[in-house]
Amino acid sequence: MFRNNYDNDTVTFSPQGRIFQIEYASESVKQGSVVVGLTSKTHAVLCAIKRNAEELSSYQKKLFAIDEHIGIGIAGLTSDARVLSNFMKSQCLSHRYTMGRSLKVSDLVSMIGEKEQYNTQHYGRRPYGVGLLVAGADNEGPHLFTTQPSGLTEEVVAFALGARSQMARTYLEKNMEAFEACNREELIAHGLNALRESLVQDKELTVDNTSVAFVGVGPNGKVVDPFKVYDGQDVKDWVQAANTEEGGDGEGMEVDG
Repeated sequence: MFRNNYDNDTVTFSPQGRIFQIEYASESVKQGSVVVGLTSKTHAVLCAIKRNAEELSSYQKKLFAIDEHIGIGIAGLTSDARVLSNFMKSQCLSHRYTMGRSLKVSDLVSMIGEKEQYNTQHYGRRPYGVGLLVAGADNEGPHLFTTQPSGLTEEVVAFALGARSQMARTYLEKNMEAFEACNREELIAHGLNALRESLVQDKELTVDNTSVAFVGVGPNGKVVDPFKVYDGQDVKDWVQAANTEEGGDGEGMEVDG
């Protein structure tokens, strides 16, 4: 696709004031499989659909632990996500070593936003083609942040990224008021129900294509449930409970390229 040579780099604006390279990177986020995040008073939960390129290949990881109190879910280019996750891990380790305490979630997300925006300001670089859902907990409670290739970061109560994520967001919007009072298991159930809304009619959640992760904090601000990713048989009970409920009305799912 050519845009009259206005899409060759990230420092050239089109006559309409658009930067097409950023729009292309944002499109890669929309092509990724769905990842859902939501928070309550005590927990932040991430749920994701994993894809495999073909029947003989393994499923691509979607959730990554950064520190004992922070983890991420990705939608978009996994290779770019690894670069950002390694940066986040190094920042958390460095802060813990020098300051003797864990890094605040909001501070880490600000660093990621600056790193992503840097690539939109310098010739010869390209935006990171990945969107992140950053779930974490600190002395202010559980948090959920979103990041975009443009460097935009936002704190949200619940959100979904990826292909057909609008259907998941619709479910989250309908039930958002109930999330605050949910315990961990109820929050996971809501996350899987939102995932299920994005599936096609003949698809369902399985132990192979579903990942769940969560982090929890106590009343004193101390992490009581360190961030951990659950895959395979570890999610069997959650998936079975979600599939026994009435299914969603999705139409189709795109495949990662």
